[in-house]
Amino acid sequence: MSNEPSTDALSTAVAWADADGHVGGVNAAFARWMGVSARRLLGQPLAALEIEGDAMARFLENTDRDVLRLHRMALGMPGESPRFAEGWLSRLEGGGWILECHPVDEFPGVDPSLALPSALTAALKGLAHELRNPLAGLKGAAQLLSRRAQLRNDNDDERELITLIESEIGRLNGLLEQLLSPAPQRPHTPLNIHVVLERVLRLAENEGGWSVRLQRDYDPSLPELPGDADRLTQAVWNLVRNAIQAGASTVTLRTRVEHGSRIHDHLHAMALRVEIIDDGRGVPDELAEHLFLPLVSGRAEGTGLGLALAQQVAREHRGTLSYRSRPGHTVFTLLLPRAVEGDEERNSHVQ
Repeated sequence: MSNEPSTDALSTAVAWADADGHVGGVNAAFARWMGVSARRLLGQPLAALEIEGDAMARFLENTDRDVLRLHRMALGMPGESPRFAEGWLSRLEGGGWILECHPVDEFPGVDPSLALPSALTAALKGLAHELRNPLAGLKGAAQLLSRRAQLRNDNDDERELITLIESEIGRLNGLLEQLLSPAPQRPHTPLNIHVVLERVLRLAENEGGWSVRLQRDYDPSLPELPGDADRLTQAVWNLVRNAIQAGASTVTLRTRVEHGSRIHDHLHAMALRVEIIDDGRGVPDELAEHLFLPLVSGRAEGTGLGLALAQQVAREHRGTLSYRSRPGHTVFTLLLPRAVEGDEERNSHVQ
């Protein structure tokens, strides 16, 4: 009897492939994690298991390196939900490849919006209140200057500067209103999420013009869900507009049905998954942990409220908004549970 340990004894998910990149075997942990039988995986192209991106396919064709580090990769069989893992793909001495996977949650950490302490939230609102009075004084002064400039027929440069001051005061006032007076939640009514997405695409066509390619990848079998169409439109539009402003040349809206989804520690029989996928610059590393907090923005001219509002809309619908990102591939995922009987009444009490 051989004392050589079997890979089936490992808790780490492991798969191996021949020199041509086809799966030659997997251990029990890998099959369990993927949710399919080991026999179904045999003979599959290893690179085809990577649902998003082509890092493994490119590495298998590369002869320069022997080990590829895969960060939060998404693996799955066609038609199956993706599994996420930290992984390593290594070249074997005798030819072939071995893939080692350490499963992780799709989205790391807790809800980022919960990272903002209530004391800081109160401080922001207090600051906003304090700023309203001086802004009102500046607005009045700018209007007085504008009237005087018109009476004196001052030059165009001076009037342009006054107009700029008025515009910036208006922008700051709008920012304060969003901080102090978030829109109250309205009763939810049945809606088709694709109608919402089509409204967003019309807005995106005007914003991006010919420089951005907009793609649809819809599941036509999606059922209706109770929601606020206007709020969902604003949330998805904020995500698409962020993608455009991040330099994306292609933005894809994808919808899918998910069964047995766990959202906020509650298991839902069915949920709707909406993904906004872009090929822009990605989320800067320094913003990753605080991206959904108010006033956090990667652009000098940004307000930092778009993603915070989208996160709030997700919570209003008992769902989640999360993301994963690397340069050239960013996915924001809105997961919305489909109401079952009796949920409509509970929705009206969600704050």
